[in-house]
Amino acid sequence: MKKIIGLIAIVILIIIVVASWILFAPATKFGNSSRYVFVRSSPSAQQQIMYQLDTGNIIRSIAIFNFFAKEANAWQHVKPGRFEIKKGESLFSFVRTLRNNRQSAVRLTIKKIRVVEDLARIIGKNFSTDSLTALQFLSNNDSLSALNVDTNTLMTIIIPDTYFLNWNTSIKNILQRLQSEQEKFWQKDNREQKAAAQNLTPKQVYTLASIVEEETNKNDEKENIASVYINRLHKGMPLAADPTIKFALKNFALTRIYYGYLNMPSPYNTYINKGLPPGPICTPQPVTIDAVLNAPKTDYLFFVAKSDFSGYHQFTDNFAEHEKYAKLYQQALNNWLHKDSLNKGLLH
Repeated sequence: MKKIIGLIAIVILIIIVVASWILFAPATKFGNSSRYVFVRSSPSAQQQIMYQLDTGNIIRSIAIFNFFAKEANAWQHVKPGRFEIKKGESLFSFVRTLRNNRQSAVRLTIKKIRVVEDLARIIGKNFSTDSLTALQFLSNNDSLSALNVDTNTLMTIIIPDTYFLNWNTSIKNILQRLQSEQEKFWQKDNREQKAAAQNLTPKQVYTLASIVEEETNKNDEKENIASVYINRLHKGMPLAADPTIKFALKNFALTRIYYGYLNMPSPYNTYINKGLPPGPICTPQPVTIDAVLNAPKTDYLFFVAKSDFSGYHQFTDNFAEHEKYAKLYQQALNNWLHKDSLNKGLLH
């Protein structure tokens, strides 16, 4: 009798050891650091997850996983979202992730966005909302009215940064989160007061900063460029900003703005329309927004790229001097283009 009891104990022990190994040993099959499974509102979470695990070659034993998930009542707790399974993770760990509905947030990094189509693509790539649905929402003033913006001013609610949101966050809630962070941004460092001191609203500062953003990559001269545009605004002069022509043409690869472009009928053409354009032409970096807010008092009304192609600009307060520097830059550019063409064998 003792031998039978001992044999049964050994068998039970072996079962426990094997079950523990199956449950707690590494269960993944993939080589990269992690994979994701996604759950939408339908069909059932169990159907969706089992299909992805099966077809995605993610874990070794689908049947055993399903058994443990059922025993743990995981399927009753899973909500729509994105769930991460890491390389070498055990069945126990992943079942617990599902049972606790521990979703993996999307790391949304926003840098420079120029047009609404780009924003729609970013949302479609990172969230459950597809890009077409996102574009329809972003292009509808009725949808945007709740955010106190329209299709022209939409980008003003976006401060380039990294944000963490759940994968199944709706397009409306994504924008509300971005707007909330934008409001916090303006409440810091006396930014609202600084905007008022420049006789500008935060939206106007953002729009002006978007032009400065497109004018230069040199952070140390952004304040001077901002001062030029502020001076033009206060004097009632057209801003005459080349980047707004590129935006109006939706051609951001242009390296030269020819005179023929300057009469293009568009509310974004700041050569024929005085004042700021109806909205930003890109999402400016925080440093650029602050450059507008901290723009010094200057007499500058003009600036042009330096002829040494350093990326910096020559600032002046009169057109005659500006024209002199502009000619030097044009000559240098023509010479460079001529040499480049010779090097490529385009001229003989």
